[in-house]
Amino acid sequence: MQDRTDISRLNSRWLALAEVTVFVVIALVSRRVLDPFIWKFAGPISLVGTLILLTVYMRFRGLKWSQMGLRKLPGLRSKLLLIPQMLLVFVLFASAVALITIGGPAVGLEFLGERPAGADDRWGAIEGNLPLYLIWVGIVWVSAAFGEEMFFRGFLITRLKVGFAEIPFATVLAVFLPALIFGYGHMYYQGLRGLVMTGVIALIFGSLFLAFRRNLWPIILFHGIFDTLVMTAIYLNWDA
Repeated sequence: MQDRTDISRLNSRWLALAEVTVFVVIALVSRRVLDPFIWKFAGPISLVGTLILLTVYMRFRGLKWSQMGLRKLPGLRSKLLLIPQMLLVFVLFASAVALITIGGPAVGLEFLGERPAGADDRWGAIEGNLPLYLIWVGIVWVSAAFGEEMFFRGFLITRLKVGFAEIPFATVLAVFLPALIFGYGHMYYQGLRGLVMTGVIALIFGSLFLAFRRNLWPIILFHGIFDTLVMTAIYLNWDA
């Protein structure tokens, strides 16, 4: 009986690792395929497409997104708790950005203080363009806030914790590897600075996801609100 239990656990770990590998490959390859045709929207389209396939697969396996962090928040208390949680996300996020953009150049890493040109090129002429602004706000919420957090934090970390179970530093690996993939996913239009910046942010978000007992909502809401404010600042030319 013990041998059967051990085999079952081993099979579960290998299955979890296989799931992660397959869906990461799907996301990266589909973005690469779309890149020459619709560079600006390749990332969001590939991620949303991957999530659709993943949702179908999870349904077949009897898994739910609530198990991956998109859970219900019963009662007023759990909803109000989102406020201090989001504040914590903001404090750690702002600290990381400041450390990288100010501390990096201070120690000779000048590229960390330079805004990547690819980011502005990707958004297009949002300033004063209401239709384009609304399109990107929609993309921000669907692909970035929900899509990225569900895939990179909810799915990858949850399944990697299963895949790395019973090995040293399982939780560290489960947070670090998705952060590395997340950073790499932003490198194609943000360069090396984007890899470092988004990778560190992903480490923070992943750690908070576990600290919040695998609750995605504080991170999703912060992510969506912050990116919406960024798009609004560009639209209104606030940094002029």
